[in-house]
Amino acid sequence: MKKWMEKMAPVVVLLGVSAFLLKGDVWIFWTWYLLAGLMGLVGMPVTGMLFQRFEDRGWMFSKVLSITVTGFLTWFLVAVKLLKFGTLACAGVSLVCGAACFWLFRCQTKKGIECMPVNAAKLIYWEEVLFFVVFLMWTYLAGFHPAANGTEKFMDYGFMEAMMRSTELPATDLWYSQGHINYYYGGQYFAVFLTKLSGSKPELTYNLMRTFVAAFAFVLPFSLVYQMAKDRLGRGMLKDHKRIPAISGLTAGVSVSIAGNMHYVIYAVIIPAVEKLTGAEEISSYWFPNSTRYIGYNPDVPDKTIHEFPSYSFVLGDLHAHVVNIMFVLLLVGLLYAWTQRVRQETAVRRRNDAALTVLKPYGGEFWKKQLLMPHILLVSVLLGMFQWTNFWDFVIYFVVTGGVVLFMNIIQFEGKAKRIFAVTAAQAIEVAVLSYLVILPFTLKFETMVQGVAPAQNHSLPHQLLVLWGLPAMLTVSFLFCVLWEKLRKKRKKNLYTWMRSLCGPDLFAVIMGLCALGLVLIPELVYVRDIYEEKHARANTMFKLTYQAYILFGMVMGYAIYRMLLLSRQKIVKALSVVGLVLLVWTCGYFGNSVRAWFGEVWYPSEYQGLNATAFIETELAEDAAAIHWLKENIEGSPVVLEANGDSYTTFNRVSAMTGLPTVLGWYVHQWLWRNDVADLNQKSADIESIYTSEDSGLVKRLLEQYDVSYIFIGSKEKEKYAERLNLVLLESLGEIMFQDETYGTMIVKVAE
Repeated sequence: MKKWMEKMAPVVVLLGVSAFLLKGDVWIFWTWYLLAGLMGLVGMPVTGMLFQRFEDRGWMFSKVLSITVTGFLTWFLVAVKLLKFGTLACAGVSLVCGAACFWLFRCQTKKGIECMPVNAAKLIYWEEVLFFVVFLMWTYLAGFHPAANGTEKFMDYGFMEAMMRSTELPATDLWYSQGHINYYYGGQYFAVFLTKLSGSKPELTYNLMRTFVAAFAFVLPFSLVYQMAKDRLGRGMLKDHKRIPAISGLTAGVSVSIAGNMHYVIYAVIIPAVEKLTGAEEISSYWFPNSTRYIGYNPDVPDKTIHEFPSYSFVLGDLHAHVVNIMFVLLLVGLLYAWTQRVRQETAVRRRNDAALTVLKPYGGEFWKKQLLMPHILLVSVLLGMFQWTNFWDFVIYFVVTGGVVLFMNIIQFEGKAKRIFAVTAAQAIEVAVLSYLVILPFTLKFETMVQGVAPAQNHSLPHQLLVLWGLPAMLTVSFLFCVLWEKLRKKRKKNLYTWMRSLCGPDLFAVIMGLCALGLVLIPELVYVRDIYEEKHARANTMFKLTYQAYILFGMVMGYAIYRMLLLSRQKIVKALSVVGLVLLVWTCGYFGNSVRAWFGEVWYPSEYQGLNATAFIETELAEDAAAIHWLKENIEGSPVVLEANGDSYTTFNRVSAMTGLPTVLGWYVHQWLWRNDVADLNQKSADIESIYTSEDSGLVKRLLEQYDVSYIFIGSKEKEKYAERLNLVLLESLGEIMFQDETYGTMIVKVAE
């Protein structure tokens, strides 16, 4: 009884702390935490088979896997018009998937197959505590700056509202009423899916989804690297090493989701300290986005780039494609490692039993069935297909990562036999490509790509800039590569790729693959870039942004594993010294988290300053003239009729009505539509037509335009008055139909167009 009470004490404390910090928001926080736990538990019969060599059987990965399967299947059935998108569809598909998992569990029980982590209760307990703590921390912080306003938050939140209203997917584009959303909306879709499944409101779940992802960005690297370290140290690890897997996992979690980069250390700490010591008149100031806008900005040259990382994203608060996809990317990486465990074990068993590789007739039916029906590879293929809808860049990146893992494992599995390695790898590559293409057809058939080709890089980063941003992880990765090369090849007579790879243990090899992929992702933008509308001064920006974002994630897990692997097992003093230096610098970069939190969220040490999670509360103060009218539309209008409002530039508060309600308007943020549709003539025509409706004295022309764009309501508020000023023809606008809403204080009105 005493032990049970001791174990429950942290749970009681965490529940109390969360209720105190989150106040009324704690109910939706608890709901999402419990929903994830329930979905993960139900999905364990599947996850336990896939991650059967993990100590916890993939407990944390099961949460994301269950969300992925139920959410993606719901989307697919809606996209092919077999279901209407709504709460009933989300719940129905989830229940069917749950019933299938229960049936599988019954079958496993009858056969004596154990897929539940019954022997890892202690590990699972602390993983749950860790997940709760990180989820609570980010949710609490989000409540100090909850507004879906600024940067691209209007777009992200607007996508959610548009899908909340729509029974079909893709939904009508809230900023282009004559078309559907032509962007990677999968990330926001999953936020809506969980919103509908939990019976909550998007005003709250906009922020909750990003803190949910931030929690997974910590615990999934923890789970993976914990297992890698445990596999490397083996069952007979020394007593002093018992805590190393947990420490490695925690380091990986911090590296991926909390740490910054060396730009912070140099420009926020070292340079100001030197300036103070030398008596400089002006001390350099530091603004936390500087770490993500360095190449092209310091020095200022016409090669503006972006090199963001998860900690910055979680603080900033955008619910963008690359952010939500983090948890799915980590699921894919975890699956790949679980697959390597299986291949290595099967290969070892085969060698111990002295069985030839030709037990299955080479290139016969059973051989190909075994190679092409591997559950891990099939599921990875589906995930890669899904990435074309959630964040296309990740599809390209992880197709290559998957290919690298498959190639390396085939080299080991087929003992360096080139013909068989090539044949199987090629067949599996085709399988992955075809399956990933087929599962996402409902999206790609309606999607017009924004890519305008690939071109050689005309600009290049300065060497010291690359060192500032990537020197630390690159140094640790190269040190690790040197360490394992030296250990395995110095005593080998046959020094070739196969003998080296065969001699490597599974986690070492997997860390090598992740490290090489990360290094490649950093180098590619120095060679080529993907062309888009930003080519004039920001040619490499999007390419560097998306590639190095994933490099940062892969580097984080490599560092979490490699630092302690080298410290404990390397015999080379220089390697140990580099590990210590790397660990100190990595911890130092975590100061970025504190700096950015203070700058963005303010005095988070005072719970009384907590504002809540409501992402739309800001309209009461910052859009006060339009607030009541926006609320009226949201509460009284069903479906997705077109509401006309003045269009404006991206990253402004123009198009606030469509963004806050999800109701489509004729044209929204100009640059975003330019990127998504690349038809400037059409956008300019729509902009001119909107101006004509608001300012023309020709009632016939105005009525024709309203009919052409199927406008149901005309919004006349602060931005319309700002843009059109004295040219705004209120008399004509009021005569076009019935005034459904009018604010006597500000004069804001909504006119329902007469049919």
